[in-house]
Amino acid sequence: MKNMKLPDSDDMKGKPATEFGVEYWFDDACILDMDYFVKTLSGIKAKGVRPDLIGSIIAHYASKWLPDLSGDDANSKGLTHFEESPESVTASWMKKRFFVETLAGILPPEKDSVPCNFLLRLLRIGNMVGIEPAYRAELEKRISCQLDQASLKELMIPAFSHTCGTLLDVELVLRLVRLFVNLDEAAKSGAALVKVAKLVDSYLAEAAVDANLTLPEFTALAGALPSHARAMDDGLYRAVDTYLRAHPSLSKQERKSLCRLIDSRKLSPDASLHAAQNDRLPVRAVIQVLFSEHTKINRHLDWSSSFSGPRSPNPAVEPPARCMSKRDMTAQQIEIKRLREDVLRLQRQCNSMQAQIDRLMEKKKSFFKWRKLGMPLFKPGSVGEKDEEVEGEGEVGFERRTPMDMKTKLVQGRITPKWRKSMS
Repeated sequence: MKNMKLPDSDDMKGKPATEFGVEYWFDDACILDMDYFVKTLSGIKAKGVRPDLIGSIIAHYASKWLPDLSGDDANSKGLTHFEESPESVTASWMKKRFFVETLAGILPPEKDSVPCNFLLRLLRIGNMVGIEPAYRAELEKRISCQLDQASLKELMIPAFSHTCGTLLDVELVLRLVRLFVNLDEAAKSGAALVKVAKLVDSYLAEAAVDANLTLPEFTALAGALPSHARAMDDGLYRAVDTYLRAHPSLSKQERKSLCRLIDSRKLSPDASLHAAQNDRLPVRAVIQVLFSEHTKINRHLDWSSSFSGPRSPNPAVEPPARCMSKRDMTAQQIEIKRLREDVLRLQRQCNSMQAQIDRLMEKKKSFFKWRKLGMPLFKPGSVGEKDEEVEGEGEVGFERRTPMDMKTKLVQGRITPKWRKSMS
């Protein structure tokens, strides 16, 4: 093994990693133990091999010795299974820890030299076996630079710490997102920011099912990205709705603070329709969604009317526009009419719900006022007129009475006119 010939750099520079791995000595190099592999890799680096080829060699070697790093769901057998070793579990975990820490130390420093999903799998196993904090911090830093390339499956790392109450390590993902946001503007593009926002929203929708996920953890991860990272808030609305469904005991104030994360102006028509009919949302949030949808329709109407309106006398001021056909105009008008009917119907439902809430509040208020007075009060008038409820002190018909006066007044009110004539 020591005399194994290293490939020339000229042979390796012009070929892709997969071709090089199949035609040359990938499998032979994987037979080496860790010490010989590190020495061999140092010799390869000294020959000026491309960093992406170095990363491919490391990933291939790691998948052979530790199949958990291959990312393959198939039950492929590696050269050595730590689980099948006759040694104790502690010794097996110590070997895994040494293996992960050694791989993390020999990774090429160049960005994109190692796939992000491989780094996430390496971090997951490292957290499981408890690698040193310095290696863990280095892996998190490398992952944050390539977070837009991560997949949701690899990002769902379990929480191995006993101090974490959730199934998923939400604090780890929060650290990765914050590191990504704090990168220089040249290191992250707008497209990468949009991809990370979609990834975070999908992760939140999965993590929200956990009943142990607290509201501060959810809001911290959802608010870690700037507002311009999300072109649409449909994914965030789905995550919020999932959290509300999994946490029915939230107070009204907590539900309001949760809904403040959503910008109703960034919801699609389908998401707006669902939100308007969602009884888990506060009434104020539903009204905001309806108002935003109504504003979009009015803006769309103003935009469409500009094609059929009078032309601007100054052609330099007039914006360039494409003439629409009669069929397109008809289809657009039908769609606008349908959206307007939907908004009006939802507004009527919202008004009806608000009226029912107001009636319930009035009934509750009047009930406590009756309890406070202790007995029904009557306005002065003829016997046989319908008694009316007195709202409070200071109104007409209310005066201070002693218990004897009230008893006499009630007895006189029960005497019929015929009985009074017979007495006279």
